[in-house]
Amino acid sequence: MKKLLCTTALSLCLAFPAFADGYKPDPNAKSGGGIIITYKDDVATLDPAIGYDWQNWSMIKSIFDGLMDYDPGTTDLRTGLAESYTVSDDGMVFTFKLRSGVKFHNGRVMNAQDVKYSLDRVTNPTTQSPGAGFFGSIAGYDAMSSGDATELEGVKVVDDSTVEITLSRPDATFLHVMALNFASVVAKEAVEAAGDDFGKQPVGTGAFKLGEWTLGQRLVFEKNADYWRDGIPYLDTVTFEVGQEPVVALLRLQNGEVDVPGDGIPPAKFREVMSDPAQAERVIEGGQLHTGYITLNVNTPPMDDVRVRKAINMAINKARVVQIINGRAVPATQPLPPSMPGYTDGYAGYAFDVDGAKALLAEAGLPDGFSTELYVMNTDPNPRIAQAIQNDLAAISVTVAIKSLAQANVIEAGGNGSAPMIWSGGMAWIADFPDASNFYGPILGCSGAVEGGWNWSWYCNKELDAMATKADSITDPGMADERLKMWSDVYMGVMEDAPWVPVFNEQRYTMKSPRMGGADALYVDPVSIPVNYDYVYVTE
Repeated sequence: MKKLLCTTALSLCLAFPAFADGYKPDPNAKSGGGIIITYKDDVATLDPAIGYDWQNWSMIKSIFDGLMDYDPGTTDLRTGLAESYTVSDDGMVFTFKLRSGVKFHNGRVMNAQDVKYSLDRVTNPTTQSPGAGFFGSIAGYDAMSSGDATELEGVKVVDDSTVEITLSRPDATFLHVMALNFASVVAKEAVEAAGDDFGKQPVGTGAFKLGEWTLGQRLVFEKNADYWRDGIPYLDTVTFEVGQEPVVALLRLQNGEVDVPGDGIPPAKFREVMSDPAQAERVIEGGQLHTGYITLNVNTPPMDDVRVRKAINMAINKARVVQIINGRAVPATQPLPPSMPGYTDGYAGYAFDVDGAKALLAEAGLPDGFSTELYVMNTDPNPRIAQAIQNDLAAISVTVAIKSLAQANVIEAGGNGSAPMIWSGGMAWIADFPDASNFYGPILGCSGAVEGGWNWSWYCNKELDAMATKADSITDPGMADERLKMWSDVYMGVMEDAPWVPVFNEQRYTMKSPRMGGADALYVDPVSIPVNYDYVYVTE
């Protein structure tokens, strides 16, 4: 019998079978056929412990599964590889019962030892996972992180179909964490056989398996005929063609050669598309928990001086940047987007004030400014946004050299600490799950300020980290408001230290070909970003 849980800060009640109560299979769905998705850049990796950008996120979700999952097109939790779970009265021990007969793509049946191996692997510092910090509440994480242990003390294999996970502290987000790509279950033998190439030779339990990867040209996903969710996926193949300029991809979509332009509608073509009724009807708009920002590396002089970081904040004309993307966003004042619980209402952020910025630089001993570099992804509109930032900073005598690179190279520079500044466009933060904590740990917390991490400002405030941990230890729904107030205080502390320039909060727009089927929410899925490939289909 499945057990019912009603205990998290979000008051989630979960006891879902293969399809949660909130999801009903599409009665119009058709099986078969294939689709073509385009991207400008090649995919960096398909290793779930490593991949952490919007391009590969939904690809990885289609190849791998975790213990928990979400209803398609929503942020509503449901079970995944776990058939059911129970939680101890104190909220510290989670016992997951696994589905029987689930097979990896290599044909072997998945078991509880695979779950333990996968969690040990993602938290082992030698893996250099940017998501390791998400698992900080599991008992034994600190010993793993420091290199004093090689396995998580809190993850225990009870039997082949049962895993018990003990926490070191209450964690209001734990079930969401178990639905992240980083918690995906991998086959040990496949990881060891591929070595460093596992990201190019992934083996999971997901709806699709990798059929082909020709670097610089295409990836082909093939339907997993043994997938454990009945009737899923609908498509036989998904082909990702890389090296496609977004403008060319749009033209190919218009010509019926492409089904979804993965990089979205080119900003330079947005008004043209929206003014044509035939094209506009194929545009899908979706809200998202998103913030676009500039990281300021606090380890790189002179940005190790908070006055310099505040001056940069005051020099950026955010309203003008929003104009560059045709008004598809609102200026940001803080790391959290306005629709995220924990957002601080009434906080105006740093006002656009060139004279004030100059005064702060002079106070920091830099009346004549300084020179620095801004890294940016080379897909439009990001180079144009970088130029706007460059011009704004020139007004306060800060000379900026723009480094326009492929996404993977920008991510590498952020993760190794060599980038003084990064414009996050094309990689900007979209929440992994709908909780204030998700905008902190990986991108502003100490756990993310590590080699290969996503805290590209390399900012670490241990007092705020402790406050964040305390906030996430509140699991009583009756104290939800207190928890959100604590998170608000954390982000106000971040803004006082100014490791970022929050620039804008953006809406999502995408297009699909006339033959594509499935609910619009699947094409702007808040979890399987940018498209939930498992549930879309073709109508012809």
